[in-house]
Amino acid sequence: MFTVEAVIDEQGNVKILQPFAFQGARRALVVVLDEPALPVTETALLSEAALAEDWLRPEEDEAWSYLNRATS
Repeated sequence: MFTVEAVIDEQGNVKILQPFAFQGARRALVVVLDEPALPVTETALLSEAALAEDWLRPEEDEAWSYLNRATS
């Protein structure tokens, strides 16, 4: 079981905002939040995976670690 973010348009169509893979049909629960959908550009969605490769490197954690020390 996992959670994915989605947007429901005015016609009730559900668009999942992140790619994921599974085999076969699945059941799903939809929780409608009491807030308007944030605008998500296609460019942001398409670049997320590429940027994550850089953001999730140990070197990045080290480079930004001073922020954790400053807030503690």
